[in-house]
Amino acid sequence: MYSKKEYLKHLLLFILTLFTATLAGGEWLFGRSILGKEEHFLNWEYFIKSLHFSVPFIGILLIHELGHLFTSIYHKVRSSLPYFIPGWLGFLGAPSIGTFGAVIQVKSFINSRRKYFDIGIAGPLAGFVLAVGVLWYGFTHLPDADYIYQIHPEYLDPDFEGHSAEEGYINLEIGYNILFWGMEKMLADPDKMPVMSEIIHFPYLFAGYLALFFTALNLLPIGQLDGGHIIFGLFPKNHKMISLIAYTAFMFYAGLGLINPFQSVNELLIRIPLYIGFLYVCYRKVSLPNQTKWTIILCIVAVQYATVNVFPQVEGYSGWLLFGLLLGRLMGIEHPEVSGFKPLNRQRQVLGWIAILIFCICFMPQPFVIE
Repeated sequence: MYSKKEYLKHLLLFILTLFTATLAGGEWLFGRSILGKEEHFLNWEYFIKSLHFSVPFIGILLIHELGHLFTSIYHKVRSSLPYFIPGWLGFLGAPSIGTFGAVIQVKSFINSRRKYFDIGIAGPLAGFVLAVGVLWYGFTHLPDADYIYQIHPEYLDPDFEGHSAEEGYINLEIGYNILFWGMEKMLADPDKMPVMSEIIHFPYLFAGYLALFFTALNLLPIGQLDGGHIIFGLFPKNHKMISLIAYTAFMFYAGLGLINPFQSVNELLIRIPLYIGFLYVCYRKVSLPNQTKWTIILCIVAVQYATVNVFPQVEGYSGWLLFGLLLGRLMGIEHPEVSGFKPLNRQRQVLGWIAILIFCICFMPQPFVIE
């Protein structure tokens, strides 16, 4: 089905991504390189230890993509082997996780709601099962509480008051989701459980957390994401409206607080036009009348402004705005149509609702806060 050249190309990309994820894992796990200390991650011993992060993390991504691939093969839909995208930024002194993800490319036309659904849901379900297993192992095999002092011996200094940006340190605060919180409470020894800002030093917890993050992103019920395929199958007549509402809610939360009444007039005169222009770029490809697009955009900005005025402490997560731009401009928020509105059978409907539940327990309102 695939040529030797294709197998070799995809295998090399996979190996390179595993390598870059190992380098990135070494930086996070041991606080080296990007944190301005000795580059121990280049030491063979530290490289091997870093595989405890990269192997489960890249393994989960692989299982996710193989779920899509094998289901495509089952339905006789032509698709590529998984493309793994290496993405280590340590040479720039910037934090990274070693990869920009993995994708498969569908190469044949699909005119079946059932095939779209099956291919879309197979990846997240397969990856989710493995991610839960990795987290289960991570929570039940936590090292002793003094493990963190091997990485941060400065914590033993009674006069230590925390690192500063001037010292080259990056503080990454990890946000909770329902599943991670629940597994922690059920499985972890409270005396060994690290605070969320130290999760990056625990390879299986960090790998599992990232896997849940990517699972939630893929299951957003928007456009041609896996979640969009699922909604397309479950709600054949209403999927466009659901996708538009989900995208608008996503963008509303992402930009909440960017425009607020506590900013000066001069600042607002700059921010408001730029923000409105950004939103228009995001919505430009939506197949709605231009007047409707402008109405949605202006309503988003007005309601955000009013919400912050009434609840000053409310704040969204601006980190989602880039992903919202990618969705709106590159991937699109509308799913291609197929002929007919034949509903899915009962088994697929149950799986679809399970996937929606997985999205709800995996989604993180503020996944990463970097200082």
